[in-house]
Amino acid sequence: MSKQDGRDRLVSAEPVDDVSAHVLHLDLDAFYASVELLDRPELAGRPVIVGHTSPRSVVTAANYEARRYGVNSAMSMALALRRCPAAVVLEPHFDRYRHFSRVVMGMLHDVTPLVEPLSIDEAFLDVRGAMRLLGSPWRIGTRLRERILAETGLTASVGAAATKFVAKLAGARAKPDGLLVIPADATLGFLHPQPVSALWGVGARTGEQLARLGLRTIGDLAETPLDALERAIGPAGARRLHDLAWGRDPRAVEPTRIEKSIGHEVTFARDVDDAAELERVLLRLANDVGRRLRHGGVRARTVSIKVRFADFETVTRSRTIPEPTDLGRRVFEEARELLREFHGRALRLIGVRGEQLVDRGGAPALWDDDAGWRDAEAAMDAISVRFGRAGVQPASLLSPQPDRRPGRDG
Repeated sequence: MSKQDGRDRLVSAEPVDDVSAHVLHLDLDAFYASVELLDRPELAGRPVIVGHTSPRSVVTAANYEARRYGVNSAMSMALALRRCPAAVVLEPHFDRYRHFSRVVMGMLHDVTPLVEPLSIDEAFLDVRGAMRLLGSPWRIGTRLRERILAETGLTASVGAAATKFVAKLAGARAKPDGLLVIPADATLGFLHPQPVSALWGVGARTGEQLARLGLRTIGDLAETPLDALERAIGPAGARRLHDLAWGRDPRAVEPTRIEKSIGHEVTFARDVDDAAELERVLLRLANDVGRRLRHGGVRARTVSIKVRFADFETVTRSRTIPEPTDLGRRVFEEARELLREFHGRALRLIGVRGEQLVDRGGAPALWDDDAGWRDAEAAMDAISVRFGRAGVQPASLLSPQPDRRPGRDG
């Protein structure tokens, strides 16, 4: 069973007259699949998988009907169809997803300027300043969901709470197509029965360490002495989880949040082990990352790669560079060094990412070893604005490309 198939749904069906739950987390339900179904209403109620039909591709998204069979994003399409043979596979249309994302984000900004996008289909809102005009958080969340459905045909789930963590957790419990309000004085009653895996930062390894201590619920962790947690998972992680378990989360909604990373990846239609082919793909991906860094006005302190082998083992490697960069060539050179660890092994997927992003600020350092490449990429940007991205590209990319399928951008 999928972790997000709607079977654990909890909603505030009646109006909640509370103003303490001023942080809203709004998430569009099964977004990619729901957008595709706008043009295929006859498929409503049937399991639908979004992705390419090649058995070597991976699942981009799945609706709730498919999730009940254990289908999840990033799963191989072959496995997904074994689990749910009756599923209908629809090709993705990323331009449409971006369009509907812009429309919905515009609706959120109509409510408050304090909107913090988390991804293409979810965001936090702080509605304290809107309550005098628009009413309680329950009413604001209800009106937003009604407007989104009326104007786009999409459903959204909303969690409302006094903190970001609890709001997001409430939104997940309300899925699909629900609203759950957790007043401040009800926070611990809501949190403590939840499984400890619901805490941000509790992955498989940390979950195993907590299970060895007999900690199954958030309440179990909250009642555990802090020094015992520190011995098990370290001081920083222990303090953070202990605070979350007691409903303490001081983070504010940040409307100008910078992306934490920018990346591109591709899945090959056939395994590729030729170093020259892989480096050509890597250069193309790095140039795409560099272009997005420059467009976003940020530079990356860290370059990482992701590779997936034929047996679906996935490995990431990263390195921090001396000076943050927004140049595709620099991203490529660092990524190429990381890739050399895997030379000779056939790859099913390869990805490049710029991480630890910082504002671009002023001019580069006085001694700029990348000055030539900087001028060249600035010229490429200018040409692409006028003639499109295919108007100019490195000569090495003019060679024949291996068959591949695009992955979801970060």
